[in-house]
Order: sequence, then structure tokens, then C-alpha cells
Amino acid sequence: MERLDHPESTRLASDVPPTATEPRGTRVDLDNVSKRYRIGDVTVTALDDVSLHVDEMAFVVVLGPSGSGKTTLLNLIGVLDTPTEGRVAINGQDLSRASRREMFAFRRRTVSFIFQTFNLFPGLTALENVQFGADVAGRADAEEVAHEVLERVGLGDRVQHFPHQLSGGEQQRVAIARALATENPILLADEPTGELDFTTGVQILQLLQAQAEAGKSVLVVSHNREISRIADRVVELSSGRIVRDGPPVGGKRRTDELRW
Repeated sequence: MERLDHPESTRLASDVPPTATEPRGTRVDLDNVSKRYRIGDVTVTALDDVSLHVDEMAFVVVLGPSGSGKTTLLNLIGVLDTPTEGRVAINGQDLSRASRREMFAFRRRTVSFIFQTFNLFPGLTALENVQFGADVAGRADAEEVAHEVLERVGLGDRVQHFPHQLSGGEQQRVAIARALATENPILLADEPTGELDFTTGVQILQLLQAQAEAGKSVLVVSHNREISRIADRVVELSSGRIVRDGPPVGGKRRTDELRW
């Protein structure tokens, strides 16, 4: 797959990471962003002229079918990729043409991910996986924080277990704990309840809500429309475009009102 990025995105990485500016009302700003890929002789448009602005203390659910551009949107906000066209600014800093070194330096102190595929280190225990996330983010109390967040996700008695000794749901909770341990201001979650039973899923959603209430910008990608009922804001994608952006239909609900 050939990326159709701006030529400047291939420049050599700078040894000096960019200096972030203080956020001014929003943490995430996408202005007229498009992302295209070339597959053989075919150009695929993953995102098409998308503009999105996400405030601090926001719990946003991004909905859409497979292929609608949800993951691409998350990757651009998380500075895992750069746009073909348009501007992506995080915390007031334009990262549209950032080098790989700049992107890495920025991610480690700004963005935390909860991946659908967990991305745990198989040779590390649950505690060590979470501690690794805190270490990368520069937390001085990484081990203490790792214990605390594993307790919060209900895995206090599984800290010394390796990923292969945990169920899919338990591995997902380790991945969530690792993201929470960074305390980075932006939290991105790709189907965070996909491997969880209903009761545990609701507990995790409550944790994510609490992160937003504490001042973080939380974006959750999901195909589960029921989850969107507890969001502050729902963004719906179709064929790479935003087709709806606003409060949940029927008003915001409490987590104890969810059913799936």
C-alpha cells in the first residue's frame, strides 16, 4: 500500500522535538483533513475533508461501519500517521508534517492508546506491561501506579500473570490499565469493550468517563451504538466523511441504563 502523503512528511527527523503550546479550549483540531492511500493503480480515500475539534474534559464516541474511516481518524489524532491534505493540531501544535521522531516524542507525553488487539508484551507480566506504559510516559512512581490502576480495573489478584495466562477480557483490562497509567491528557480507545462481558464493559466505560471528568479528552471508537448513549458527543462516519456530530440521540444516559 503506497501512502500519498505530502513530500515533506519524508524528511529526516529532527533531533529536537517540537515545543508544545498550551491548549486553548481544544486539545484536538482537524481542519479539512483527507487521507488517501494507493493500492496498485487504485487510490483509496480513507478520510475525505474532515474537520473535527475536541475540547478538554470531553467523552466522545466515534461510530461507523467497517471501512468508514474510524481507525484512520484515530491514527491521525494519535499522531500515528500524517494527513495527505489538511491540518492536524494537538494541544495547539501543528503536527501535519511531523517527522517520525517528532511524532514519537509527542505521543509519549500526550496520547495514550487502548488497542483492540491489546498489543501486550507476551514476556512481561500484567504488572510489568502496565509499568512499561508508565515508564515510557516518564512517571517516576511507575510501579506504584501500575498496581493502583490494575486494582481499579479488577485485576489486583492477577498482577503476576503473563498475557497467555489471562482471558481475552483480562488482557483487554491490562491494555486499559496501561493506558490509564500514563496519565497523558488524550486517551484513544478502539473498541475497548469488545472482549468484555456486559458488567465489566460498563465498569470500564465508567473508568473512561471518569478520565474525561478529570480533564482528559477521551475518544472511543465503537460499532456499538448503545455505548454512544453515555457520550457527551457522538461523531458518526460514513465513507470517510462525518455525517453526524452532536449529542446522543434522545439525550445523554447513565451507564446503569445501558443494555447490550
